[in-house]
Amino acid sequence: MRHSLVLPVLLASLFTAGAAQAQVLTGFARMPAATFSDGPTSGQFAAANPYGTNLPPFVNRQPVQGFSGVLQGPKKNVFHFLVDNGFGAQNNSADALLRSYTLAIDWRTRKGGTGLVRPTDWQHGHDRGSFDASTRLELNDAHRKLTIPIQADYLNHYNNGANPTVAPVIRARRLLTGADFDIESIRRDHRGNYWFGDEFGPYLVKTDSRGTVLRPEISLPGVYAPAHKDVVAGRATANLPASGGFEGLAINRSGTKLYTLLERTVTGDPAGTLRIDEFDVDREVYTGRRFYYPLDTAGTAIGDMVAIDDRRFIVLERNGNTATSPNPAPFKKVYLIDLEDVADGGVARKLELVDLMKLADPHDLNGDGSTVFTFPYTTIENVLVLDARTLLVVNDNNFPYGGGREMASDNTEFLRIRLPVSLVAEEDDDHRRGRGHDRDDD
Repeated sequence: MRHSLVLPVLLASLFTAGAAQAQVLTGFARMPAATFSDGPTSGQFAAANPYGTNLPPFVNRQPVQGFSGVLQGPKKNVFHFLVDNGFGAQNNSADALLRSYTLAIDWRTRKGGTGLVRPTDWQHGHDRGSFDASTRLELNDAHRKLTIPIQADYLNHYNNGANPTVAPVIRARRLLTGADFDIESIRRDHRGNYWFGDEFGPYLVKTDSRGTVLRPEISLPGVYAPAHKDVVAGRATANLPASGGFEGLAINRSGTKLYTLLERTVTGDPAGTLRIDEFDVDREVYTGRRFYYPLDTAGTAIGDMVAIDDRRFIVLERNGNTATSPNPAPFKKVYLIDLEDVADGGVARKLELVDLMKLADPHDLNGDGSTVFTFPYTTIENVLVLDARTLLVVNDNNFPYGGGREMASDNTEFLRIRLPVSLVAEEDDDHRRGRGHDRDDD
């Protein structure tokens, strides 16, 4: 066997352990909804939330919110978190800057810990007093590589003289905004460049290590969301719903292949399936290899995808229901998928790893008085393999909106989850921990 545990063995192990209570919450942290960084005024086009708090606009501030992708940072318990397009749509996010922030997590565990997060600098993970320029990656098209118009090209937002003017810093530095792309995933390749998966095209966007775009945006052949440049120009017809693009983006262990996972089904594809396409990083082209991810009957979308190795991936799957909109019941799960021996065009094998609505929490780490933890947020869009038996899972809080746990703006919650069985061989786990991951000892 190429892998230490294939799906049948994992399946047997999980059920032997008692699937409902086998996955344990070993670490918890929370970031308040109203967390901000410096920057130009944001939220000028965003609707007020129905709860009467955190009302836009946010003058001379950018929310640190909407986490939709995560990478391991420079130190233990330090991570880079990607923000998405801002306020949920292309027509209300023209002043939301596309950034990735660095956070250190002080896990609350059975041994203690504050359960708080703090900003750190991007390069070294050193503590900072606030979110500032040293804590982030900021996407820009300073070299004018993109072929789509961006807000930095305009004097007024959306090129409409009736709208507020575009902030001088956006124009001068050609900073990218949530009206340009809806970035939902981030990966770092073997050369140190970053790749972002966008939903508007859908497009792949390549930047250098400082966030500067290196080449024109890359379309997925034959797939067009309503905001794709060819649809807008009348050269193509949309065959993918809006907000249906690259919610998932994985990279193989060697950093040479990307795997894009759409959030919604392409018109004409089998119902309840999502395309996974392979992309060659060095050649910067799709290879033509395609697989399909099968949604659960209760699932409506995926939230993230990360690679374990070259053929196995972790996928977040969900519906849009929450604790305040529980009909149907919130569906939030983590799956292992396996492409080993799956022919091109075939359907990935799939195994449930974690039910995020039924996590064992024997030490009540979130302080809600229960030993069963639920994670009922609308969107859960961050997953990372910390070691062979430990996952990081984080929600997208869709600030300033919410309703996940209560009728209020959602906080961002960080989960560390212990699995009952190993996902990788012992030697692979040693390699992973050598790159900055650490075994969960709490």
